[in-house]
Amino acid sequence: MGSAGGAALAGGRAFPAGFACQAFVPLSLDPPLVLFCPQAGSQTWQRIQDTGLFCVNVLGEDHHELSRAFGTSRPDKFDGVAWTPSPGGMPILRDALTWAECRVEAVHPGGDHVIVVGRVLTLGECRDGGPLLFFQGRYRTAAPPPPSATTEVVDTLLAWPRHTDWI
Repeated sequence: MGSAGGAALAGGRAFPAGFACQAFVPLSLDPPLVLFCPQAGSQTWQRIQDTGLFCVNVLGEDHHELSRAFGTSRPDKFDGVAWTPSPGGMPILRDALTWAECRVEAVHPGGDHVIVVGRVLTLGECRDGGPLLFFQGRYRTAAPPPPSATTEVVDTLLAWPRHTDWI
């Protein structure tokens, strides 16, 4: 699913934490679960773990700079970034294609990373536009299918056409 920015507010902290997530994966429909793998020693991951909540923001094709900013190690990655709180208080980035507010359900070891399973609590509406993709060291765009192309079964399983749908 292209680039996704995960974020969480940690108790007593004046600003949210966030990072550019390399991979964000829908895991289960029932219950609705997602998966991502942050670096085990990451301060951002520690803050998300302490809070127990996070919000995944799916970035659009025009969010190169935002993705770069969240890929740095600076302490306040939200400096100058417009966001609003989700129902649970997590940061929803302005102009994100969609978002999913989640609760940490399980954490498993994964070498120098951890495998985090999150239960989806709330989904945002989907905006039009293509996702930001990063492949072979460059940002890319997803080419739209030709008008004559038929929808593949996998396309219907891996899309959020309405905010009330899960995958």
